[in-house]
Amino acid sequence: MTGWPFSRLTAGVVALTAWLALVLQYVLIIVSPGDGIGPLLATFRFIAFFTILSNAMVALTATFAVLPQTSSFAGFFRSARVRGCAALCIGITLAIYHSILAATWSPQGAQWVADVALHYAVPLLYMTWWLGFAPHGGLAWLDAVRWLLFPLVYGVCVLLRGAWLHEYPYPFIDVDALGAAVVARNAVGVGVLFLVVGLALVAFDRWRGRSRT
Repeated sequence: MTGWPFSRLTAGVVALTAWLALVLQYVLIIVSPGDGIGPLLATFRFIAFFTILSNAMVALTATFAVLPQTSSFAGFFRSARVRGCAALCIGITLAIYHSILAATWSPQGAQWVADVALHYAVPLLYMTWWLGFAPHGGLAWLDAVRWLLFPLVYGVCVLLRGAWLHEYPYPFIDVDALGAAVVARNAVGVGVLFLVVGLALVAFDRWRGRSRT
């Protein structure tokens, strides 16, 4: 099988994997004995992780790649710009987790399954679909700059949340432990990483679009 049917099949596998991983992680956070914060605050904690947001973006993008476009909402997630943003965000999720965060804990059992799915399986599956089977040729160089808005808004929100609750989803943005100067330096570094990878993805999209034409 080649062409569009195989593209839809691959996107369906991505969507199913992402949704199952997100549901599993949500259940684990809700039922975790932890500090007994309750389902509302547990949900608030759940969506504070960039991993969750990037996987949710992938899940929606892959889902609407399979379903017919029946609304402007579906059209939004089927756009080249959103598909590319999802590729960027899930790729950065894998890169930062593998290089920085994986060594900081050792999940077991169901948490290990959720961890591997969210940080490795979904990113690799989505990147395989986006690189090999998604339509290409619709991105502009400026999209790499536009994509910075998502991590920027995320960073501002989690820093405000951290200042309020003194809880940060990732150690490299923990202002209480590292200080504002170090966190600012880390944020700039992550921003540069987003921009460089984003430009690489745009370059690939434009090359792939020309080659198919």
